[in-house]
Amino acid sequence: MRILLWHVHGSWTTAFVQGRHSYFVPVTPDRGAFGRGRAATYPWPETVVEVRPEELAELPLDIVVLQRPEELELAARWLRRRPGRDIPMVYVEHNTPREQVPNSRHPMADRGDLVLVHVTHFNALFWDAGGTRTAVIEHGIPDPGHRYTGELPRLGVAVNEPVRRGRVTGTDLLPRFAAVAPLDVYGIGVDALPAHLSDRIAGLEVTVTDDPPQSLLHRELARRRAYLHPMRWTSLGLSLLEAMSLGVPVLALGTTEALEAVPPDAGVLSTRLDVLLEAAAWLIDEPADARRLGDRAREVAQARYGLDRFLTDWDTLLSTEAGWPSPSASTRAMVATTPMAGIRKG
Repeated sequence: MRILLWHVHGSWTTAFVQGRHSYFVPVTPDRGAFGRGRAATYPWPETVVEVRPEELAELPLDIVVLQRPEELELAARWLRRRPGRDIPMVYVEHNTPREQVPNSRHPMADRGDLVLVHVTHFNALFWDAGGTRTAVIEHGIPDPGHRYTGELPRLGVAVNEPVRRGRVTGTDLLPRFAAVAPLDVYGIGVDALPAHLSDRIAGLEVTVTDDPPQSLLHRELARRRAYLHPMRWTSLGLSLLEAMSLGVPVLALGTTEALEAVPPDAGVLSTRLDVLLEAAAWLIDEPADARRLGDRAREVAQARYGLDRFLTDWDTLLSTEAGWPSPSASTRAMVATTPMAGIRKG
């Protein structure tokens, strides 16, 4: 199958393009938000091909995968075809609603020309999609290997743009954890974090590594005693699942989909900050307990969020939408509404 999609979320796309298809990603001279092309810091296969906007009209495609509302108009203009009429399309929702929760209407609500695919059941629960067909395909990640050593009595955090996103990513909570153990923060835009928190982290050890390649991130997280996931309101950070797959025990706010992803014997989840701070001190002081939780975290992540299950679910849905014979009888794409080849109407 020939699939057009934009490079939006590096980790999710890395998993998605591991399938058996050909993947075309738009590239523009400035490599801006709508033309990033291939990722520089993720291991993408050769089946991911950069394509210029002016080439798209002549490109034989089978389906379009949208991830942002703006891509709908962009696809129609660049393809000179109307997605949903001239070429099948699906829309992937990565995020939780931003405003008017829980009454948020999805930008693709009440459409009959696409299927809206949520990456978590929490997303599907909180977005109002009206009569649009919906499905849930949970995350899947390539196995980074069981690499945990926990040799460093430090906490690791992976977060993008923590200054801009602020309370959404729990940036304000970081000084509280830095008072328990040294904190190492990785991600896009973390260079601005020390200055942003300067008055609250004076005398505390907070180091940052801006936009690290995935290989370095995995190696360094595996050396930290535990992984901290302070996000208040995100769908489900893939960095959490990657840390679990590495065998790292996790500390997380008991909010959104994290509550489903991390069982009690794989980490500590709570909405009480004092509980999480005590748990951080415990894992720092008790490396054997940290390893026990990390071993279970890896087991859980591999069982539920493995790459094979993810790709099989996507193959089933894409084949249905494009009118191709299904490569598998898998029905793990958890459908919530609507009519059409195996997708029920609710």
